[in-house]
Amino acid sequence: MQEIRIAMRGHGDILMGKNTMIRRAIRGFINQKPELEKLLPYIVGNVGFVFTHEDLGEIRKKLLENKRGAPAKAGAIAPCDVKLPAQNTGMGPEKTSFFQALQIPTKISRGTIEILNEVHIIKVGEKVGASEAALLSMLNITPFSYGLDVQQVYDNGTIYSPAVLDVTSDELRERFLSGVRNIAAISLGINYPTAASAPHSLANGLKNLLAVAAATDVTFKEAEKLKEFLADPSKFAVAAAPAAAAPAAAAAPAAKKEEAKEESEDEDMGFGLFD
Repeated sequence: MQEIRIAMRGHGDILMGKNTMIRRAIRGFINQKPELEKLLPYIVGNVGFVFTHEDLGEIRKKLLENKRGAPAKAGAIAPCDVKLPAQNTGMGPEKTSFFQALQIPTKISRGTIEILNEVHIIKVGEKVGASEAALLSMLNITPFSYGLDVQQVYDNGTIYSPAVLDVTSDELRERFLSGVRNIAAISLGINYPTAASAPHSLANGLKNLLAVAAATDVTFKEAEKLKEFLADPSKFAVAAAPAAAAPAAAAAPAAKKEEAKEESEDEDMGFGLFD
């Protein structure tokens, strides 16, 4: 906690206290700010408050960075999965019974116990057994950690999950554009004009006008080039020629370079057959 407070200096304030006192303090301000009542259901267990005016994502990062390893204690609920990797433990053969009790495949290698395969000994949400705790202690493994964890975020009267802080601007933009595309597709499907479907409707209308102009003598500015191409089909080939010439031009230097390389390999480097 001291390290967390040091990291938060100049960025925010951490307030910890008895839940009863915190609830009483909040109820004293509910008349002035009724939105504070939303906090009361979350004041349960060992909780505290972090007050800040800075970016919430950065503040959460500072809080989560300061954690300390903790050993697995018998009877505790595992907050995460614990796996033992395949390794040489450096322990003598007299400790084999611990591994046998947990059904961990081992062998004796050069007078020490070696774990053959990775073993999942503790699953998240399960109680830690005495054998698992003793084995992890002998291997000097601290699988758990202690620190502050962000439970809820309160911002301008709104409470939301800290997972929202992981959403980036690019993700928000992509979700918004996806919604706009869906609205445009529905609007076009039911022939109901909206701001999202208007550009598509205008584009489709222009295509219809061009199709009419191509099949009749009707003309307008946007259809002049189309009619010009239809009147002289050879212009299609002229327009397509530059696009086809670009890959050919790129291939020519490569072919020339390959030819030069073959010629250099065939040179005799100035030596005769009998030199």
